[in-house]
Amino acid sequence: MLQLFVYGSLKRGFHNHANYVPSPARIEDARVWGRLYGLKYGFPALEIAPQQVLLNGSGDPESDLQQQRTASPLEFARPEGDWDLVHGELVTLVNPRRDLPAVDRLEAFRPGRRSLYQRSLVPVQTDRGVIAGWVYWMHRVGSGQRLRSGRWE
Repeated sequence: MLQLFVYGSLKRGFHNHANYVPSPARIEDARVWGRLYGLKYGFPALEIAPQQVLLNGSGDPESDLQQQRTASPLEFARPEGDWDLVHGELVTLVNPRRDLPAVDRLEAFRPGRRSLYQRSLVPVQTDRGVIAGWVYWMHRVGSGQRLRSGRWE
C-alpha cells in the first residue's frame, strides 16, 4: 500500500479528501521538514530541502510503490537551514494504481515535464516511527504567506 503525506485539501475534513482519498486503509498524524505557505488561490504549497528527497515520483504507480518499499530513511533530522516541522496526515492508499493518477492530476504533477508540484519520496515521522512517504511539493514558492506553525487550516 502506498504512503502519501498530505498537508492541505487532501486532509480529513477538507474538500478534496472524499473525492481523492477513497477508502484509505489508514490515516495517521504525521510530520515532515519543510516550509509551508498559504497561497492566495486558497490552497497551500510546501517547499522541502533537496537533501530530504529520497527519490522522485514517476508516472507508474506500481514502480513508485516498489520504490517506496525498498526505501528506508534512517533518521528524521532537521535539515540544515531555515526549515519548520510541517504537520499533516499520512494516508495509506489501498489501490495506488487507481488512486495515485487522480491525485497526480489534481496536483498538476507530470513526471519528466514542467509541473506545478513535484512528487517525491521523503522521510515522514509518525507515531510508529520514521517511514518513507510520498509528498507533493513546489521547488520554489514564488508568493504566499509562510505558515511557521507548519499547519494549514
